[in-house]
Amino acid sequence: MHGEPVRVVGTHTDISERKQAEADVRDSEERLRMALSATHQGLYDLNVQTGMAIVNADYALMLGYALEQFSENRQNWLRRLHPEDLALSERAFRDYINGKAPEYRAEFRQKHANGSWVWILSVGALVEWDDQGNPLRMLGTVLDITARKQSEAIIWQQANIDPLTGLPNRRMFYDRLEQNLRQSKRRHTMLAVLFIDLDFFKEVNDTLGHATGDSLLVEAARRLRLCVRETDTVARLGGDEFTVSLPDQSDTVQVEQIARKIIEQLASPFHVAGEEIYLSASIGITIYPRDADNLADLIKHADQAMYAAKAAGRNRFSYFTPNLQTAALARLRLNNDLRSAISDKQLQVYFQPIVETDSGVIRKAEALIRWYHPHKGWISPLEFIPIAESSGQIHAIGELVFQESVRWVSQWRKTIHPDFQISINQSPVEFQNENSPYTGWISYLEQQGLPGQAINIEITEGLLLDADNKVASRLIGFRDAGIQVAIDDFGTGYSALSYLKKFDIDYLKIDQSFVRNLRDDSSDMALCEAIIMMAHKLGLQVVAEGVENAEQEQLLRSAKCDFVQGYLYSKPLPASDFDHFLHQAAGKL
Repeated sequence: MHGEPVRVVGTHTDISERKQAEADVRDSEERLRMALSATHQGLYDLNVQTGMAIVNADYALMLGYALEQFSENRQNWLRRLHPEDLALSERAFRDYINGKAPEYRAEFRQKHANGSWVWILSVGALVEWDDQGNPLRMLGTVLDITARKQSEAIIWQQANIDPLTGLPNRRMFYDRLEQNLRQSKRRHTMLAVLFIDLDFFKEVNDTLGHATGDSLLVEAARRLRLCVRETDTVARLGGDEFTVSLPDQSDTVQVEQIARKIIEQLASPFHVAGEEIYLSASIGITIYPRDADNLADLIKHADQAMYAAKAAGRNRFSYFTPNLQTAALARLRLNNDLRSAISDKQLQVYFQPIVETDSGVIRKAEALIRWYHPHKGWISPLEFIPIAESSGQIHAIGELVFQESVRWVSQWRKTIHPDFQISINQSPVEFQNENSPYTGWISYLEQQGLPGQAINIEITEGLLLDADNKVASRLIGFRDAGIQVAIDDFGTGYSALSYLKKFDIDYLKIDQSFVRNLRDDSSDMALCEAIIMMAHKLGLQVVAEGVENAEQEQLLRSAKCDFVQGYLYSKPLPASDFDHFLHQAAGKL
């Protein structure tokens, strides 16, 4: 007996150590609570098994309750979490107890007393386990991070959502398209990308104002969303350009159905600001994996197909073809060559005479740009001018034509006639440029001792219809400086006769398409006579382009056309050759 250990004493010692340990834990917990309370953070003591929690006053207040109110309802602590955040909170807890995280840390929403949702950052640690090692209690702190979440949401919105239409912007569309592309590669399904451009939107925007234009874009975005599935993405890239991603397609039949539906929706009249407005859409379509296997090429090919739809007459869709890529590469190379052409002085200004019909005297000439490529030979202006307009190089070309025109008109006013005049074509891109050179042009003419009448600016009649304050002020500026204005290719665009007097237009140029088939009893003859009579009634003079034979000249003379221009008199000539031509013509008088 005496040699046996005293089990009672041993048991007493074990119980004492455990009781001491529990007391130490309670003491530590109490000190922790006191320390945390001093920081005015929200605190909770969570029973992991039941989900019931004891919280402090700061936590209760965070959710809009007095402590007593919250305590009465404490069994609903977990139920207060937003349903979408429960799984995230549970995953964070599992990672913690499985040793994958040093602490429990989760962000979730809890319901406020007023019914709103409060974003909470919860950080906790287990402090008690049962004999089998199962967690029993967790102590933790909470912070209200609602303001931070709202700021993050605003930043995300600004980075990913178009503020006008509420559609995904370019960045978000590219992210989603990349996801769709990976999914299509994994599932071996087809993916279609549509590039959509609103036809004639710029004209409407310039005519009716940006507020109306914005309303049109919002309505167009709404209609586009109605044309696709919830799993598809409609985005606005900017301006009047939209894109659509159509994942999980089995063939092109449904793609074409969606494209036709979009065209139909956008062709229906828009009712905005008391106006009934008609638009249409040009759509380019590219397909993965047939046309491309990466995001950049899909977007590029869809864009090329859209321009093909525009070139084919608008209000239609066009699929990408390899020929479009070939043509696009040719345009790109030509664009690069054009930059070199300007700097290397490959561009030349040619002149074509404009003849006074009654006297046969040359008092005017039209300045025309020509390009001789060192390897490709002559490049047609019909080919390189649109590229110059889209790339912005048209402004450098316009400046070159102006400088050369002033140099030669100054000389011809001294040697040929004191009233000699040069006509300069202006593209809409040049005329509507924010950084217009026209003030500098007027000053330069004054410096050279030339009146404004030495120059005649030729514009298209479409500019008059789009005449916002900027266009109108420039036309008035020309008038005040004495620079005359001609409407080029008259009769081929949207004729608006009321604008001819409003902006003090000086000349109408009858397009050569009406002159080409001119016969005594033809409809073209009747049209030319009507234009000439109408112009004279308004106090305007008329120039007929494209005169190639004596019969056309005679008919225009009998119709009292003021000036004629065409190959009958001379093709466009380099400046030095035209100078010689003028002196020869003057010597024959």
